Amino acid sequence: MSAQSLRELTERLGVDIDPETLRLALTHRSYAFEQGGIPTNERLEFLGDSVLQLVSTESLFYDNPQLPEGRLAKMRAAVVNTKALAQIARRTGIGQFLLLGKGEESTGGRDKDSILADTVEALIGSAYVSCGREAAFALVHRLIDDMLVQAVTLGAGMDYKTTLQEAAADLALGTVTYELTAAGPDHARVFTAVALLGEREWGSGAGSSKKGAEAQAAKAAVGAIRAQFPDYRRP
Repeated sequence: MSAQSLRELTERLGVDIDPETLRLALTHRSYAFEQGGIPTNERLEFLGDSVLQLVSTESLFYDNPQLPEGRLAKMRAAVVNTKALAQIARRTGIGQFLLLGKGEESTGGRDKDSILADTVEALIGSAYVSCGREAAFALVHRLIDDMLVQAVTLGAGMDYKTTLQEAAADLALGTVTYELTAAGPDHARVFTAVALLGEREWGSGAGSSKKGAEAQAAKAAVGAIRAQFPDYRRP
């Protein structure tokens, strides 16, 4: 990986991680194995996970003094999970910088949720090692603060299907169901879901799986509910 690429990534992250540590954070075990067993990013991932847990816990604790432990734990889980971290990685374009083995490269490793999420944690760990606690904490805030706000606003967090179930029950809007359709060849199937509360359509979404399409439809429906009931907030 070129020095220019490393500089580009540090600019995107907003933290000046030294090149050697940054490269290590991007080194997936598949690449390390093919290079004769060089170090991987897994130790940095371990450290970054702890930093991420602490920052998210601290933020939720101090910013939401009225909420009980159970709600705080759910909101943290909505942000500190593989799917949410992979979204952060895609938003930042981290996939293009990964050092992957040929096998992972050929099977779409640059867009796998697990690899992307692990790399986000490794990058947080690398910021801690290279730049210190304050810089690492600031990086975490830049990466997750918007998602923490959403988690608080939506109650059940980023699990929009659960959030939709809660809102439908709280507001007596009817039973949540999904209507699914599919189009395209088997290898590139696209599913479309419509979220219904009772008999009324509240949102639709598409995805490469039924679950993904339903999640997008639920997200749209939650947005529609928030627009129609601006004062609603789950107790």
